[in-house]
Amino acid sequence: MTSTLITNIAELVTNDPEADDLLGAIPDAALVVEGSRVAWVGRAVDAPDADERLDVGGRAVLPGFVDSHSHLVFAGDRAQEFAARMAGESYAAGGIRTTVAATRAATDEQLTAHVARLVQEMRRQGTTTVEIKSGYGLTTRDEARSLAVARQFTEETTFLGAHVVPADTDPAAYVALVTGPMLEAAAPHAKWIDVFCERGAFDDDQARVILAAGRAHGLLPRLHANQLGPGPGVRLAAELGLTAVDHCTYLDDADVAALRDSGTIATLLPGVEFSTRQPYPDARALLDAGVRVAIASDCNPGSSFSSSLPLCVALAVREMRMTPAEAVHAATAMGARALGRDDIGALTPGKRADLMVLDAPSHVHLAYRPGVPLVRSVWLGGRAAV
Repeated sequence: MTSTLITNIAELVTNDPEADDLLGAIPDAALVVEGSRVAWVGRAVDAPDADERLDVGGRAVLPGFVDSHSHLVFAGDRAQEFAARMAGESYAAGGIRTTVAATRAATDEQLTAHVARLVQEMRRQGTTTVEIKSGYGLTTRDEARSLAVARQFTEETTFLGAHVVPADTDPAAYVALVTGPMLEAAAPHAKWIDVFCERGAFDDDQARVILAAGRAHGLLPRLHANQLGPGPGVRLAAELGLTAVDHCTYLDDADVAALRDSGTIATLLPGVEFSTRQPYPDARALLDAGVRVAIASDCNPGSSFSSSLPLCVALAVREMRMTPAEAVHAATAMGARALGRDDIGALTPGKRADLMVLDAPSHVHLAYRPGVPLVRSVWLGGRAAV
């Protein structure tokens, strides 16, 4: 098994939970990759020998971003909707139906090519693991094939048949479909099950039924909640002990306490607020209350058509009052936790060697230089991918 010494690292972000600082940052560092795993990390002067050597020229090395929330399987776009929103119209969940029509009309080959393009776009920006949801098919056939497409790119696939109720469909009948034939067809291709628990989509009673059905089929539950306004979704997620609940834009004190006490991760999606002009979630209040926070892109054609976690990091720092270290940790280590993963999101011995090299000396530059393409190279499982 070939080993590679990566050295002359100005700052190595390890996310070591045993370190004194949040990022476990090591200055003047090196690391050794052996096969697909990290074998050693430390100061460059203490580095062991290896079969190969790579000098990164005083750049920073970070764990690859873990994007724990995206909707990449779709066709068409909603640029006109975005333009109308920027002219003053409000965002509503009903726009999803526009994408549903285009996605149903697309071939498997067209959907696969589109996802491949977006995943590569993400990779060039440092994302090494991505979760991908269905939710733009809303028929048994189209949900199953959407997940089959997604599974070609990631093991983190999520069945989101409960995105919205299709037009001219009885809600009770649709819940029965989602928890019956659609779930049966989708489950072989999915790891997770999700529900859009919002006004205009599914209420908490419907969400409870759908998540229970998913669990009975071996799927892990998660929720979209409290994006469009206050609601019961976040407290339902905490009650059910979900790994993560996503959006968390409109929270009251009881919601925050429920997240803190349950340990459920609040996955914040700042690209949505950037694209919809809604208020940003108060990440500072969540962190100060002891809530665990992750950041993801929510890349989708309606409310956040951005694949850029560097942009999300910058927005989290500027608009959600996170420190650069907190934002980077949220997009790496906590993204991994939101997916229930302990093999990624960190660069310590035994972890997967998924990493990025920045054209910058520290992680701070991701927020300090927003919009600048700072990711110089990306490694996946110990091999250069970008």
